[in-house]
Amino acid sequence: MSPSRHPLHTEADNPHWLEWLTGLISLILIALLIGYVSWSALTEQMEPPEFAIEATGMAHVPGGYRITFDIENRANSTAAAVIVRGELTRGEESVESVDVTFDYVPGQSQSSGAILFSTDPGSAQLTLRAIGYTDP
Repeated sequence: MSPSRHPLHTEADNPHWLEWLTGLISLILIALLIGYVSWSALTEQMEPPEFAIEATGMAHVPGGYRITFDIENRANSTAAAVIVRGELTRGEESVESVDVTFDYVPGQSQSSGAILFSTDPGSAQLTLRAIGYTDP
C-alpha cells in the first residue's frame, strides 16, 4: 500500500476486482455502440422525405377556425422548410387555401402544427398535404 497525504487513507497497489469488471463492461458497451453506429452508417440508404399528414382537431377561435394536425416524416432523412398546405373545397371550387412552414421535420419523427381558416371547415372538404421542402 502506498501512503497518502491523509494518515487515515491508503491506496491499494492492485485495483479491486469490481473496478476491473466495471471497466470491462464499459469497454464492451462502447465497442457495441461504435459497431452499431458504423454498421448503420455503412448499410442504411438515405431515402427522400416521405410525409404523412393527419388532422387531429378543429376549434373555433376568434377570427376563424383552427385545424391542428400532425406531420410525420417516415423516411430517414431530414427535410427543412417544409410547406404544408391546407385547402378547403366545395365540389371542384377552392374556397380557401392556407400554407404553414415547418423549419425542420427530422427523419423518422413527428411534428405538430395548426392552420387557421376564416371559413368554417365543417362546411367544406379539407385537404392537408406537403407541397415542398428543401434539403438542410
